[in-house]
Amino acid sequence: MILYSASSVIIVPCYGMSVVQSQHAIRDLTNVLEKKGIKVRFAIHPVAGRMPGHMNVLLAEANVSYDKLYALEDINDDFPNTDVAFVVGANDVVNPAARHDQSSPIYGMPILNVDYAKTVVINKRSMNPGYAGIENELFFGQNSLMYFGDAKDAITKLTNEIKNL
Repeated sequence: MILYSASSVIIVPCYGMSVVQSQHAIRDLTNVLEKKGIKVRFAIHPVAGRMPGHMNVLLAEANVSYDKLYALEDINDDFPNTDVAFVVGANDVVNPAARHDQSSPIYGMPILNVDYAKTVVINKRSMNPGYAGIENELFFGQNSLMYFGDAKDAITKLTNEIKNL
């Protein structure tokens, strides 16, 4: 219902998308949302995945239009005006601790400002920490919802639910 009632969605693909190869499921979700008149864009962090450009390559493989992909510096200011930030398998690149926790190993690292969106939906298999090995504050935000499951299966189920609304 949250996605269905949104007018704008920013999808944040990360390593979890690549692990289970859910880029085609994400493309299908994007198509369903756009058919319902919802504006969908992708926020790409430069170090998401295992190499620079990893998310761009996977999304291109799934035929996601390149004009929907935005670099961190080109989309970060849009999160406060976004209804839903949908995070797929991300951890450190969306952790607000990078902004304020000087004792954090990721302090000062540029992050995607997903926590500024009206609602954040995080799809992960577990609450496990990311590469930096630290807990993600985003998971406990007042505007955050966890959607646990394998990204490919979970997003396919979500897409089917939205189709039936």
